[in-house]
Amino acid sequence: MTRRRKIILLTTTIIACAGLALGAARGRDMPRVATGFVADILCSETFVSGLDPQRNLAETTDAMPGTGLITWAMDTRVDRVRKDVTVTLFGLSRSHAVYREGLGCTLEHEAGIADVSVPPDDRQPALLPEIAGPGIVPPQSPLLAAALDRAFTEPAQPPYRRTRAVVVMKSGRVIAERYADGIGPETPLLGFSMTKSVVSALIGVLVRQSKLKLDGSAPIAVWKDPRDPRHAITVDQLLRHTAGLALGSSLEASLGSAFEPVNRMKFVERDMAAYAETIPLVTAPGTVWNYHDGNILILSHLIRDASGGTPEGALRFARRELFAPLGMRHVVLQLDGSGTIEGSSEMLASARDWARFGQLYLNDGVAGGRRILPEGWVNYSATATPNAWVGIGAGFWTNQGDSFGANLRTTHGWPRDAFFAKGTIGQYTIVIPSEQLVIVRLGRSPNAPPQADGVFDLVRDVVAATREKGKLAGVD
Repeated sequence: MTRRRKIILLTTTIIACAGLALGAARGRDMPRVATGFVADILCSETFVSGLDPQRNLAETTDAMPGTGLITWAMDTRVDRVRKDVTVTLFGLSRSHAVYREGLGCTLEHEAGIADVSVPPDDRQPALLPEIAGPGIVPPQSPLLAAALDRAFTEPAQPPYRRTRAVVVMKSGRVIAERYADGIGPETPLLGFSMTKSVVSALIGVLVRQSKLKLDGSAPIAVWKDPRDPRHAITVDQLLRHTAGLALGSSLEASLGSAFEPVNRMKFVERDMAAYAETIPLVTAPGTVWNYHDGNILILSHLIRDASGGTPEGALRFARRELFAPLGMRHVVLQLDGSGTIEGSSEMLASARDWARFGQLYLNDGVAGGRRILPEGWVNYSATATPNAWVGIGAGFWTNQGDSFGANLRTTHGWPRDAFFAKGTIGQYTIVIPSEQLVIVRLGRSPNAPPQADGVFDLVRDVVAATREKGKLAGVD
């Protein structure tokens, strides 16, 4: 038997054993989840972000424990002419991600990809005042420079930080920013689950427009029968991850998480929201907190329904009501195969654009005197969800309440009023109202230990630096 045949046999045996242990269906899906994840990331950050695919793959897999056990066996092909990525695993699985101008990348399944036209740009003027000039803003004090130096300095031993971008804004203006090689102020970068906070904002716009209600049954067609226990699920419960759907968890970023049903939804299914809406309850709505992407994909479906029922309508709505008023000019909202916004993890935006988004929340949902979010929405978003041990509200993570996560962050120097959008492996948009600060950090860092990405140090250092600068300037 050749060495290659032995490797194939060994890999097949491992996957088969895992399938027996965790369920045959999950074991069968696992290779496509793995290849789908790699194809999606490489396509997005090669053709939208312009990053080197080999370096990107190495940094991403290094940040996700256990993935190296399987990615070495993948055949990855990036076609720069056709602008697509194909990833195979010994012939057991094949995933194909396709880039489309203005729409980013989408995984292609057997039924193909929905035809979507990019809505024309209506050149709507920005309402949020400009946050910086065209050049990179150097740190405005030695202490800020030291904070950014620490954020970009790699430790002597792994886990490594691999910081890609940091932007610090004080009172609506950038006072420090830095970027890794090949990245700049206009480079769109994946926010991963920071996208959930953007979906929360779009839901807020629909609530302000009286097109959705937080309480009462969420308007999902397949749940409309009052005898269906899912009929009781509310928009608030979807935002807070207390809906109770049996999709597993999206908290972990590792090889083991590939077996979660939520990842079948994301990397095997063409219509992600439709799949999530078929899933039965595992707990009664509103009783148990369980963070998973299916909640947010269902909300993405509601956004599509409320904005005309088409992909174009949803994209036009997001641009008109949120991105354009904030001056977010380097945003790509990627779609699933059915044309619904993949709102759980698929928005790319420049670090400055993520900062603009944070500034909207620092401004209590107002941009240029115009109310974008409903009155009280910012406080609602940051109000802690009961029993959410990580410290999370309605679309944002939060230091309010007495959760383990909130207390851990405040112990490490974060102000108690801080709340933030968070994406896996090191993405943050942090809003600190008491300090008039927005801090954006993007990179490729393991989720554990909590100190691995250096964000505890970054927030503490920036808060101390800006307080000291204020004292020197005579500002209390």
